[in-house]
Amino acid sequence: MATLTLENVAQTYNPGEDPDRWALKPLELTLESGRTYALVGPSGCGKTTLLNILSGLVTPSHGRVTFDGVDVTSTPTRLRNIAQVFQFPVIYRSMTVRDNLAFPLECRGWPRSRIEERVRAVAEALGLADGLDVPASRLSADEKQLISLGRGLVRDDVAAVLMDEPLTVIDPQLKLSLRRKIRQLSDEFAPTVIYVTHDQYEAMTFAQELLVMSEGRLIQRGTPEQLFESPSSTFVGWFVGSPSMNFLRGTLERGAARVGEHLIDLAWSPPVPHGSEVTVGIRPEYIRIVDGGSHPGDASETSVHGRLVAVQDHGESRVCEIQVREQQVAVKVRREVHVPKVGSFVDLGLPRSKCLPYVEGRLATCGD
Repeated sequence: MATLTLENVAQTYNPGEDPDRWALKPLELTLESGRTYALVGPSGCGKTTLLNILSGLVTPSHGRVTFDGVDVTSTPTRLRNIAQVFQFPVIYRSMTVRDNLAFPLECRGWPRSRIEERVRAVAEALGLADGLDVPASRLSADEKQLISLGRGLVRDDVAAVLMDEPLTVIDPQLKLSLRRKIRQLSDEFAPTVIYVTHDQYEAMTFAQELLVMSEGRLIQRGTPEQLFESPSSTFVGWFVGSPSMNFLRGTLERGAARVGEHLIDLAWSPPVPHGSEVTVGIRPEYIRIVDGGSHPGDASETSVHGRLVAVQDHGESRVCEIQVREQQVAVKVRREVHVPKVGSFVDLGLPRSKCLPYVEGRLATCGD
């Protein structure tokens, strides 16, 4: 496996185009050997362009790409020593499971004994060991995609495994088990994996590190926990999490945020002047509906008053929508938590440590 590095890489498909309209803005990025990464973001954000540059399908219009320090910017895909897994299974239907897994190794002249050993190991990890002699044409869609994944992982000499939304064609009920198997395979064989998806749950359950993109820019990279707990921007807070992070607009007053008649304590005071616009970001999971109109339990919480306007049932949890003046707040509660009737006025407890300050769309630094 290899460490992949992008040095000031950018991509435009129209020479002379305004740089603000480039498909991929200038990017410095290092992806370490043996780690799993997920490129996430909305459609058109540049994640597929980035993957195609790494694979060699696209030669970047600016910058260079290196694998373990070797410049591969102009190296064609077939010479980059990578494995690719696409949205739709790429397998030989006329071959058996065994032959499909063995084919990439046979093409490279591996000895038969080594091929058998490697195919058996990958098949067992995929749960396909009992069906190695079954023709691929008789398999279900998820089993075919497992073979496609196995073909990408069976080689132990690839620089990286690139996956472009590999679970798109899989039934929702099967995606959980496939994500688990992909993660187990990654842990066992330790390839360098770059996984493209628009599904944040796929990304967070699979990857060790997420790279969130928007409009051709890398907005934030970090572990799932880091992106959930400390989004670097309101965009990341909106994109990561379901429901997305709440954002309450206000002004800075004595180190807190004035939102209407409410003064919301912040996790820290941002370094901006008194009266500046500030946005409070807080996850729906961290807000509690205060029982019986009582006040929050201690000074670490701020009390906010509003009206319950809707309740969405998510099975194991419910999402309550609270109108706080002209702004709306989502509160995610466990199913066993009592929820007042729609139309009721409620008090909300907002933990100070979870109320993050954003200024001009970016997470503010500590002003202390």
